[in-house]
Amino acid sequence: MVKYILKRLGMAIVTIWLVATLTFFLMNMVPGGPFLSEKAVSPKAMAALEEKYGLDKPLFEQYLTYMKDAVHGDFGDSLKQRGRTVSMIISTKFPVSARLGGIAVLVAFCIGVPLGCISALNRGKISDNIIIVIATCGIAVPSFVICTLLMYVFGVRLGWLPTLGLSTWKHYIMPVTALAFYPTAYITRLMRSSMLDVLGQDYMRTAKAKGLNQFVSLFKHALRNAILPIVTYMGPLLAYTVTGSFIVEKIFTIPGLGSEFIGSITNRDYTVIMGTTIFLATLMVLMNVVVDIVYKIVDPRIKLK
Repeated sequence: MVKYILKRLGMAIVTIWLVATLTFFLMNMVPGGPFLSEKAVSPKAMAALEEKYGLDKPLFEQYLTYMKDAVHGDFGDSLKQRGRTVSMIISTKFPVSARLGGIAVLVAFCIGVPLGCISALNRGKISDNIIIVIATCGIAVPSFVICTLLMYVFGVRLGWLPTLGLSTWKHYIMPVTALAFYPTAYITRLMRSSMLDVLGQDYMRTAKAKGLNQFVSLFKHALRNAILPIVTYMGPLLAYTVTGSFIVEKIFTIPGLGSEFIGSITNRDYTVIMGTTIFLATLMVLMNVVVDIVYKIVDPRIKLK
């Protein structure tokens, strides 16, 4: 187990290094520069700005300096937000996105798993068909459409919910619903498929033939095995939801890392773009490592090599 964990951590470090390297060189290949949007910048002022941020040095030297600082958690200063470092921006903005994404994942899990079980146990019945239709719509409809519909119906027409910011618990309802809609639908379909497969296994038929209580057989035997694909999906889902709420944050004007990332792309704030990309990639990779370890704990039959 320890050997496997060390191996996965080593692969994670290599993956993060590759992401950081590709991000750095791709950013430097983009035409233009971070200071082209500045008004009336003289060649002398441009040279001074490039010298201040180290952009006048050879590219490989810039890369070595950046990677050395990044290892210590220093992603440099923001090129557009004077007086603020990238690490400062991430530390202040990420908790907002993490809280929003975490609540959305929790809602998706608590709703998707029961719906998938109900759908599997009532296969072919009207309740199963209704759940399948809703789940299919949830997967097919983009999040920005959900955001627009929620905002128009509950924010504009009915006036029940606020549409901007995260000041009170009511502000969370629409963004969380929009973020959780797709993962809830996906978990529902995944849980239904997995539960149907488990219910058809020999040990479930044996338990039924022995007269074992249906509730006990369902939750002690079937659910534990059927939920394994959900456990596998939860890691990437958590990372994706926490890091992929850019559109939702932009629509509802939420001061999270997603809106900051979009703003940095618009303003050509290269250091913020690179720092945020590396941070989010690191989060994604680490979540996958955690899921692999948890998967072994949940299912002891898995042999790690």
